[in-house]
Amino acid sequence: MASLAPQATDTQLPAELTQAVEGFFNRIPFNRLLGIEIDTLRSDCVAMSLPMRPELIGNFTQGILHGGAISSLLDVCGGAMALIGAFERHAHLSVQERMIRLAKLGTIDLRVDYLRPGRGEHFVCTSVLLRSGNKVGVVRSELHANDGTLIAVGTGTYLCG
Repeated sequence: MASLAPQATDTQLPAELTQAVEGFFNRIPFNRLLGIEIDTLRSDCVAMSLPMRPELIGNFTQGILHGGAISSLLDVCGGAMALIGAFERHAHLSVQERMIRLAKLGTIDLRVDYLRPGRGEHFVCTSVLLRSGNKVGVVRSELHANDGTLIAVGTGTYLCG
């Protein structure tokens, strides 16, 4: 399966950043409702997955993943990547001050290109940071089915500070 993730030598996140991102993610009930799981949190890439469930079907005759679930996964994964990028840009602040500032994180714009029907048992989204500015971050995301098929791509712009 192809991935957006660049290969870097040291991409581990500090423990406090991993805990902060996971805490931020877990406080959003919609993430749990969809069943999104965090697979990877690194400074250069975030990966999240979504198991297919009957409640997520958008086309009942073909049994494909709903477009809303696709865009939500692209947005959630992209938002986590933007949060990591912004957190690192504010390294001069304490962890608590950074999280207070980043609690305002929100999606400004999300462009989704649906490339193929969402068929599969499991879907994986990978996101990479394209730009992290003082107030805005831009992220590129890809969604693949468990067989490696590229389902959708997205570009998100996030308010980060």
